[in-house]
Amino acid sequence: MMRPTSPFAYRPPALFAVLAAAALLAPPYSRADVPVREDIIVSPAPQNFTICFNGACKDLAFVSLSTAQWRRVTAIFTPPAGSPAIERQRIAQAVALMETLAGEITRTHRDRPRNGSDPQGANQMDCIDESTNTTTYLKLLARDGLLHWYTVEDRATRGWFLFGWPHTTAVIRERPSGKDYVVDSWFLENGRPPFIVPLTTWRNGWQPPPDKP
Repeated sequence: MMRPTSPFAYRPPALFAVLAAAALLAPPYSRADVPVREDIIVSPAPQNFTICFNGACKDLAFVSLSTAQWRRVTAIFTPPAGSPAIERQRIAQAVALMETLAGEITRTHRDRPRNGSDPQGANQMDCIDESTNTTTYLKLLARDGLLHWYTVEDRATRGWFLFGWPHTTAVIRERPSGKDYVVDSWFLENGRPPFIVPLTTWRNGWQPPPDKP
């Protein structure tokens, strides 16, 4: 059978080559912070914020911290950090504490590293849950004026299958330099200080050191 001579004729090999080239040129990560649910509180306060759990924010809990609990968080930033490196350490400590406090309320206190499961049936979190919750925690810190060296940015996603399994994380940006860092709690069990590493390192497939989860 003769193939059509139209300039729009179907050419499978050529089409495949174009798609393959486009895939190879695709960025290894993307930036967007569209809430996965409409009922997520995007402007949280310590007395009113949301926590995602059970994978891709399948379940959502509305959480309120007491004044005493929030004071424990703010105390981490007193006195103000004298450098970006010190503030990153304090951010990690604060996120770990807020995970612990929220975990006791939402039954995510036994969340396992990565996509593990708890034999006692506690609620678990994947990277969508973790990155959404960590971004919420960071917004709480920023809202209270506790971040002097960093701003809260859109989450980042790497992978997209061609470059590995998709993985999403929270992101902060250093004020003096404009350098982005990820705040990634997915690799660890609940209540552990998250890893904070440069986005440029993370997006190329960064994994925790072998001696850590």
